[in-house]
Amino acid sequence: MNRSYLALAALLSAAPAAAQEAPAAADASEEAPAAPADAAEEAPPAVAPVVDDADDADDADDDESGVEQIIVTATRNREDLQDVPGSVDIVYDEKLTALTASGADMRFIAGRVPSVNAESSFGRVFPRFYIRGLGNTDFDLNASQPVSLVYDGVVMENPILKGFPVFDLDRVEVLRGPQGTLFGRNTPAGIIKLESKRPTDELEGYVRQAYGAFNFVDTEAAVGGPIIEDILAGRASILFQQRDDWVDNDRITDTDVDLEGFRDFAGRGQLLLSLGAVDALLNVHGRSLDGAARVFRANAIATGGGASEFFDRETVSHDGANQQTVDTYGAMLEITVALSERMELVAITGFEHAESYSRGDIDGGFGAAFLPPEVPMGPGVIPFPSESADGVPALDQISQEIRLAARDFGPFGFQVGGFFFSEDLRIDSFSYDSLADGRPENGRAEQRQQTTAFAGFGSATWQILAPLQLRAGVRYSKDSKDFTASRSVSPIGADPLPEQSRTLDGDFVSWDASLTYALADDVNLYTRVARGFRAPSIQGRVLFGDVISTAEAEKIMSYEAGVKSRLFGGALRANLTGYYFQLDDQQLTAVGGAGNFNTLINAEQSTGYGFELDLAAAPVDGLFITAGLSLNHTEINDPDLTVVGGGADGLTFLDEEAEPGTNLRLIDGNALPHAPEWIANLTARYGLALGEGELFAFADLAWRSEVQFFLYETEEFRDDSKLEVGLRVGYGQSLGEFDVQGAVFVRNLLDDASFTGGIDFNNRTGFINEPRTWGLELQANF
Repeated sequence: MNRSYLALAALLSAAPAAAQEAPAAADASEEAPAAPADAAEEAPPAVAPVVDDADDADDADDDESGVEQIIVTATRNREDLQDVPGSVDIVYDEKLTALTASGADMRFIAGRVPSVNAESSFGRVFPRFYIRGLGNTDFDLNASQPVSLVYDGVVMENPILKGFPVFDLDRVEVLRGPQGTLFGRNTPAGIIKLESKRPTDELEGYVRQAYGAFNFVDTEAAVGGPIIEDILAGRASILFQQRDDWVDNDRITDTDVDLEGFRDFAGRGQLLLSLGAVDALLNVHGRSLDGAARVFRANAIATGGGASEFFDRETVSHDGANQQTVDTYGAMLEITVALSERMELVAITGFEHAESYSRGDIDGGFGAAFLPPEVPMGPGVIPFPSESADGVPALDQISQEIRLAARDFGPFGFQVGGFFFSEDLRIDSFSYDSLADGRPENGRAEQRQQTTAFAGFGSATWQILAPLQLRAGVRYSKDSKDFTASRSVSPIGADPLPEQSRTLDGDFVSWDASLTYALADDVNLYTRVARGFRAPSIQGRVLFGDVISTAEAEKIMSYEAGVKSRLFGGALRANLTGYYFQLDDQQLTAVGGAGNFNTLINAEQSTGYGFELDLAAAPVDGLFITAGLSLNHTEINDPDLTVVGGGADGLTFLDEEAEPGTNLRLIDGNALPHAPEWIANLTARYGLALGEGELFAFADLAWRSEVQFFLYETEEFRDDSKLEVGLRVGYGQSLGEFDVQGAVFVRNLLDDASFTGGIDFNNRTGFINEPRTWGLELQANF
């Protein structure tokens, strides 16, 4: 059977037998018209199927060769990436395997897609995503984010749910820019959309086993196929990852309190029932994590910026505890009813439950400056001890979407539907006295947030002329939040705080419109304008204060235009988008500051502009290259907006004080936090036929420019740049019914040590990226 680098991604999911030539996959327009069904509805492959026989080959475009066709569901349709009027990128197959090697969590996507950054002050849970510079630095467990994460058709609203492990996936799609019409609330920046591999009518699966640095163990396996022929199919997949502690806590000799280890287990089971015109897919999934919380490093940042004399990647000096546990489970039921050849009804019901607890040494050191001189303290000056924890005793989320999709009504197609969302979240916050024997609890507060949202939406497509298509959509959303907070014990000696409550309601109309013009068979021009919003937010971290803060809804107007092309006979895919947005009443979180409060504010306006360039090329046999580059310029426009500056000693502020001596910093003109202006990435895969199989090498690179960690700017709380390089080398061969592959890999090959965040209220505390790791991997596909 002929195979080709032209369908490289399909081949790389297994170990290919050879690197021979074959015809390219046909374009979406040639293979099948896009249907208004979600990815959940038809489970499309990430790439067009490889052409295996002469008859099918004759139907393909033999004049095209090179880069494979990519099928995405960014518009809730199965559609060629090149036909989507928006800025979309995808991570799949071997690229996804390489980037998530060595146990990488959802933060793997930082810098791997243009305009995307990610970080976390919680570690393997609670990822915070940023698209085009828009995100939220809020570390509270009820924080809303302008980047939505959709996993198998279900929105994961709470940040704990967004950390669900990455395994047995078909692809990860990134939709940049507002997506409020089809995907709803809290999407002004965009969406990260994950699609699991789904049951099929053929028996297939894989087993992957890896071992690496720090006694890392990674076991991933999946099996799927028919249970009752043509009626019932299933798929089961599991993930087990474990890593030993590799950061030595030199204040405590017991190895049980060393840091950065984890044990993470996740599973997913799916059943697909097909009864004539009705398909029903049930997806049940869960996760259990036990490991270390984020490791904070006291005075690791030098005055003036960069690593200080106290920074040692493999050593910290904590006198506080560190622990993190997360348990989640959920289910999704999707029912698709084919009403006719041109219409179908889709209903997606989702339920998610989570419990978590995360405790850490927040000051990152030991001792305190107010103690007698003979009591040890360090590293550097620690003004006071800070050890705290946040727990979620219960999080329950229910969502329901019903959508009617129609196509081929002459030049028209449409989707209409409704959406319901409900969340009940309880949060417990604790403080501990790390200077006392046994580290007793000395502070406790409780929060509860109940959220309800409704929406109705519609979207339509009109093929005005053969080369010209108009798309437009509108969505009405109504959102309500009820919030209560109380404090039973204050760690700073304040009185108990009786229950305080706030209620926020709001409604909003989102819309978008786009035009696509086919300049040539392989060149599309498009322009898009979109209006989106993020629902009002409430924040009440009353463990240390008495204030409940709120922020009204933020509203965005986004304008973009781009070109999507396949050039040089299909050997190059080049997509370029330019954009501009204006964000009114942007929700910002003033994190930390001298009082260590977490306060919501609205900026009068923020603006941003930039571009995204996505390239994929197959220049010669066996070689496949992808590259991405983005510019994201953001700016806060609010002359009177102030935030409290950090309370750590030795800070070099770059913002003026509103009034001398107040430490209230004017942030007008500042860039948004964690918003690098430049992001660049590159991957290269080369395969060479050797013996009965293939020898291959896969290299990847991701770089970002400077980021500031807070709304105010200093020389200290920033990172100049980050460069992470990966390499994977292996050999694959077909052995009967199995494709077997062995590989060695290295992540962060250059051992880049970059600060990814900081804590500003106590000392110049920082936290960093993952170290260099290596591993050996074996995989068998069948």
